[in-house]
Amino acid sequence: MIMEKKRMDCPFLPPGWKKEEVIRKSGLSAGKSDVYYYSPTGKKFRSKPQLSRYLGNSVDLGCFDFRTGKMMPSKMQMKNKQRRNENLSINKGKPDLNTALPIRQTASIFKQPITKVVNHPGNKVKTDLQRATEQPRQLFWEKRLNGLKASDITEEFLRSMELPKGLTGVGPDTSDETLLSAIASALHMSSSPITGQTSSAAEKNPAIWLNTSQPLCKAFIVTDQDIREQELKAAPGISQVTFLPEADSRLLKMMAQSSFTDYLST
Repeated sequence: MIMEKKRMDCPFLPPGWKKEEVIRKSGLSAGKSDVYYYSPTGKKFRSKPQLSRYLGNSVDLGCFDFRTGKMMPSKMQMKNKQRRNENLSINKGKPDLNTALPIRQTASIFKQPITKVVNHPGNKVKTDLQRATEQPRQLFWEKRLNGLKASDITEEFLRSMELPKGLTGVGPDTSDETLLSAIASALHMSSSPITGQTSSAAEKNPAIWLNTSQPLCKAFIVTDQDIREQELKAAPGISQVTFLPEADSRLLKMMAQSSFTDYLST
């Protein structure tokens, strides 16, 4: 491999230091060059870290460019900017967003409470626990239940139940089957009482004033007379299961007594 060497003085290093540039004339790396530095004693340095370790604090090489052998003003400006940013970050500090009470660090066998003193004792942070736990519901989500019918083990459709006269739908195109499915879903998915849409404004504009936690029906009340009428309807079915064993009889009685109005009264 043919190489050309150029050695010259380096004015940015202490007196006696030499810079050598070796240019490759042949081979795959032809045209590339390597830079080395020689101390006054003849010691060879191949990189800037080696040069920094040897010179120590006698020469500031922070802005020194190893390849050109010069001090670069752009590097000096960047270094000064970094120092200013570090000083600003130190003076500014980090905001303490933790509002929890501190933990007492002194060792004690007795439990000593910590009192938090603030300048605004009347300022209280309110949190909506219900909003955090419950997911929002889509408006008129009961419409997705249209066309769904119950079937038995033989895949035969069961006869749909008839709604009591006091139940009236609220909202656009609310059929009895949709209302029945909505009430059944509310009974199984919610533990709160089923009262219907109690606000009168929901009848005028249900898209705005609708209560999504209640089914799409007007407000209703189950009276004692409704319960007595349902008991009379269930009495014949209860009398027909008296010949069954005690366990089966008790189970069928519970099934006969459980009806739509019984659910509404809970």
